[in-house]
This record gives sequence, structure tokens and C-alpha cells, in this order.
Amino acid sequence: MFERRVVAAWAVFGGIAAVSAALVWRRPDAQRLSDLHIYYGAAKFDGPLYDYVAENGGPFTYPPFAMVLFRPLSMLPEATLGVLWLAMTCAAVIAIARTVTRSSTAARTAPGTATRTAPGTATRTAPGTAAHTASGTAPGTAPGTAARIAPGTAAHTAPGTAAHTAARIAPGAAARTRTAPGAATATGTTAQSGGGAGSRFFTRGLMAAGVATALLVSAPVQSNLRFGQVSIFIVLLALVDAGQVVPARFRGTLVGVAAAIKLTPLLFVVYFLVARRYKDAARAGAAFVACAGVAAVLMPGASVRYWGGTIFQTSRIGDLASLGNQSVHGMLLRIGLSPATLPVVWAVLIAAICGAALLRARALHLHGDPVRAAVLVGCATVAASPVSWTHHQVWTVLAAMLLVAAEGAWRRVAGVVLLVVMTLSLGVVLRGVALYPGWQFLLENARSLGLVAVCVAGVGGAALRLDRRVRLRTTRRIAVAAVAGLAALALTPLPAGADPTFKAYEADDLTNPRYFYFNGAPAAGEPIAYMIRREKTKVRVNGVVGAEVAGLRYTSAPGGAARSIPLLEAEAGVRTFSFRSANLSHGRLDVLDASGEVAASFTNLA
Repeated sequence: MFERRVVAAWAVFGGIAAVSAALVWRRPDAQRLSDLHIYYGAAKFDGPLYDYVAENGGPFTYPPFAMVLFRPLSMLPEATLGVLWLAMTCAAVIAIARTVTRSSTAARTAPGTATRTAPGTATRTAPGTAAHTASGTAPGTAPGTAARIAPGTAAHTAPGTAAHTAARIAPGAAARTRTAPGAATATGTTAQSGGGAGSRFFTRGLMAAGVATALLVSAPVQSNLRFGQVSIFIVLLALVDAGQVVPARFRGTLVGVAAAIKLTPLLFVVYFLVARRYKDAARAGAAFVACAGVAAVLMPGASVRYWGGTIFQTSRIGDLASLGNQSVHGMLLRIGLSPATLPVVWAVLIAAICGAALLRARALHLHGDPVRAAVLVGCATVAASPVSWTHHQVWTVLAAMLLVAAEGAWRRVAGVVLLVVMTLSLGVVLRGVALYPGWQFLLENARSLGLVAVCVAGVGGAALRLDRRVRLRTTRRIAVAAVAGLAALALTPLPAGADPTFKAYEADDLTNPRYFYFNGAPAAGEPIAYMIRREKTKVRVNGVVGAEVAGLRYTSAPGGAARSIPLLEAEAGVRTFSFRSANLSHGRLDVLDASGEVAASFTNLA
């Protein structure tokens, strides 16, 4: 029975993986595995590595060592490599799921194996296990405890909370627990009522299949599949290394290799130092330097160019203000901070966010939960990086699933919400119901905000043991503060920078019928005439202006800086304009006269 359920769960994963791969393969050639196409083309390129630009316009942006690894793969035909890459991506998802569930099942009993004991019954615990006794106690027992333990055992109970008993019991010794009727006794091993090693293996297999399936359908993993991205392998390397899955003498090495392929895992070196894993930090630094050295020997010109300046050219990566970039830096760009203010605000926020994440990760490590610690540090790398596209955000999905598995209703609800956010794009799904620019901003930046919340609040585990009433009061205060903060942000007028979709079209675009589709003239007494076309993720406005109009400017949201709209000569005597925006609900189009003053405003464009 157990084995059939595990096989069925993995069959569901396999079916979704096959469908996902088939959908990727059905995409047009120009859109199928587009990032893998860049890697492949750059590996075949004869000129300077960082001069390469693929047919889809994408340059090669990774450190030179990444190309040292890609070049052997380029010996395969590109189609064969594409199939292999999809299979490797699915295999990496399975490996990540098994790593995450490895620590979870080690401290839990299989579902349904907790024993219900009548008052006065005895439960035998194996040597070295921890007995966790429910809070219900039989009459006459000490407050908060329900266990009479053999001499030499260690008991730790917090006043008013469930008794947490860490028992070191000699082989064959029995811990007699008195529990109220219906109370459950859960131990680190399986109780005598059933289970055993088979139950644990069943639980671990079923959990791994569930986590792998949830990962697979999430937006970050689907993005890895669609683009043929390397990000999923970076996550796997850092997770198994920082999560202490690899043997102790090798720990840190895989983080160094991952950082040589993509720089963001370097934050794990800082984590090793904070957690006093000094040998791991040394091995990570040595591996990173060694990989960079290998690349310097094999590709000296590319290495000099990358480390000498290309590393700082973030504009090569794409439009960092677009919604796909869900890092803190991307969110600040969309808010519209001035170029002078942005670096300072970003540096302060990142220092606070990463500092909180690293301290929480250190606490998790000290409490024997290195996998949770690794996931938390991974989330900090996504928050700290100047650019975090969807395929980078696998860490956030893992954090959401750890929250779902954590103790406490608030954490579980938060985990479910975050998992939904990481699977669906709320900014697109709920675009039609946005009532104010602030609400739209929250929806479009939900992944950034959820990521920050994870870094600051943690993913469960290693929590302070507080009195139940104190814990409830603290939880309420945090919840009220969070809701108040989100409400304030939602109601705050946002600048025009919060509309990353905005673009005003130039003379070179005049021949494109998607942008310029309106023919006509302004009505008598009207300065402009225009027509609106709605698309799935944007709205286009195309029109003409009268002779008295000297200029146009558009403001996406109240309080924002206005953007100039070019007036173009489509033909003799006809001046036209065209622009696009995410949402016209709160936009304002100003018509300027010859003196630069506002002659008319249009606020109900939609």
C-alpha cells in the first residue's frame, strides 16, 4: 500500500515533468531554451567572449569559468543538449526535494503513527531519542509536564507550554508518560503501535514527491525549464553544500564552484563565517579562486575583461526595472527613486535584510537545522542581488514549503500564500481588479515583499520558547504591524517609475502597425484625438494632436514624475504619438502649449 502511494506520487511528478518538457519543445525556435541557446552560441563563438550577442539579442553575462564548463557540452548537437538539459533540470528538482525533506523527516514520525495513550500507559523510547509530550496532563501531575522519567534523563519544560522532554534513556528503559485521554505522544523514532523503518522511508518518499511536484509547477522552476537556465543547478550545489549533505571534509567546495559560475552564492561564504564554519569558508574561498584561476589560464583575455569591468555592467543583463526582476533593487527602481538616492537606500536595506537572514541562519545551524539555514541564506542572495529574475527565485519556493511544514498556524498560512505567489503572477492575474496604483504595486511586487519577509522573519525553527499568551500577543502585534504597513504602502501615491511597462515610441517605430494604428483628426475645439488598444499585460494609446499642441507628457500614478511623449511627423501636417502603460486607471495625459504650460489634461483615459 505504502509503496503504491509513493509510486503514484512520483508518477504524478513524472507526468507533469513530461508535459512541461513537451510544452517547452513546442515553443517557437526563437523562444525555446533561449538562455541555453546563448550559452551554446557563446561556446561556439570564435571572437571575444563578451562581444558575443545571440540572435535573440542576449549576451553572455556569466564569469569565464562558466564557459569552461559549457564548452564541453557544446560538442553535442544543440537539440540533443536541449533534451539533456531538460532532463537534468528535472533531476535537479528531485535532488533538491530530497535534500529539503531529508532533515524534515529525520525529526518527525510518519503521519498517523503518533500513539494515543490512556492515562498511566507507558511508551518506550529508543536510546538517544527525544520524547515530546502533549500539553494535556493527567490530574495530579506538575503543571506543564506529564512525564515521569527514569533517573539520569534530562527534562526541559517551559512554564505553561507543552512539555519538551529530551531523554537519554538506557537501552530497555521505559519512560512512563501520563497523558490526558486522547493526547498524542510523538517520539524521534516510531512508536510501538506501528511504523518502523518502512514507515519512515514511506514518509520521506511521499514528502519528497510532494515537494518535487510543488517545485516543478512553481514559476521559478518552470522558468528554468522554459529558458534552459543554469540557476536550478546553482541552487542545488549551494543547498547540498551549506545544508551539510556532502561529507564534512568537502563542505564549502561546492559553494565556491557555484560562485565561480554565478557570483550570488558568495553570500554563503559570509554565512559560513557568521556560523563559525571557518573551514567551510576557507574551502569555499579556495575553490572559488581555483576555478577563476583555471578560467584565467584557459581564457586569459575573457578573464581580464570580465574582472576588469564587465562584472559591473549590469545593464547587459536586461531592463532591471522590469517586473521580472523581483530583487529589492528592482523594486526600488520601480518605485522611481532618483539615481543619487537609490544606491544609499538599497545598501541600507540590503545590509539590514541580509544581516537579519544571516543571524537567523546561524541560529538554525546551531540548533542542528542546516538545511533551513541554507534556504534562508539562499533567499538572502536573491534579495541582495541587483537582478533576480524569476528563474533565480527557487530559494523562495523552498522557503514557502518549509513554512508550510513549520509549527504554528501563522507560519503555515504565510507559507501557503507565498507558495501561491511563487506559482501565479498576481500582478497579471489580478490586474483588472486593481483600484489604486499602490495596490497594483503590491501585487506586482508580491514576490519581492514575500522574499523580504522571509529573510527578516525566518522560515520557522530555532524559535524562542515563550509563554503561550506572550507568544499570541507577540504574533498579533507583528500581524497588525505587517497589515498596517502594507495598507500604508498600498494607499501611498506612487511615482511614475512604478509603471515599468511604460514606453513612448519614437520615429523608428512609425512603420509598426501595432504601435501606430489610429487615423483621424482632433474634433473641433479638441487638442488631441486618440484610440486605446488593450492587450493582456499592457494598454496602448495612439493618437494625433492639433496645431496648437507643443508637447505631451504622461504621469502613470499620482505624485509621479511626468514622462515626455514624442510628437512625430507621420506625414505632412499630421503629428502623431504613441505610448504604452501597464494601467491607465490613474494615469494623466497633459497637453502643453507653446509656453510649456498645461493647456488641457485627460485623466479618464480608460
